[in-house]
Amino acid sequence: MVVPASTVLRATSRPFLRRAAFAPSPSQFRAGPQSRFRFNESSSRRWQSTAQQQQHSWLKRMWESEVGIKTVHFWAPVMKWALVLAGISDFARPAEKLSFTQNFALTCTGVIWTRWCLIIKPKNYLLAAVNFFLGLVGIVQVSRILNYESSKKKGLAGVVEEVKDKVEEVKA
Repeated sequence: MVVPASTVLRATSRPFLRRAAFAPSPSQFRAGPQSRFRFNESSSRRWQSTAQQQQHSWLKRMWESEVGIKTVHFWAPVMKWALVLAGISDFARPAEKLSFTQNFALTCTGVIWTRWCLIIKPKNYLLAAVNFFLGLVGIVQVSRILNYESSKKKGLAGVVEEVKDKVEEVKA
């Protein structure tokens, strides 16, 4: 019996279109050189279900994780980003209107808690990241404040020196 070539090609390229005449013999399922020709009848569906399982398993893993969506380990860092954004928005404010104690406290908080987040179990990298950036913002703001204060003192000291010189000239 001669089978047209198009039917043979269709049957081998698409396993679900095989006819009973082309059904594999039991010898093809043995391990050996012919095992590479085995096809899974549901191979096209298998890939789809695997993708769905991976998506589902990621969501499930994220939900059930020790630092997952339903825990404080996730939501505390998310809310703490507001402090970082507020500090970044203060970059536009003049340095004389910034509070040294507040920004120093934010710097210390960022530095100390960044280290702590990497020591605790479970390690919370999201919290470590937000604290790292909080420390950076605090360092920038504290350096701006200190730079402003030092320039103000130099300016004031210079004015005081000039006033003293003028007083001495008037007395003399």
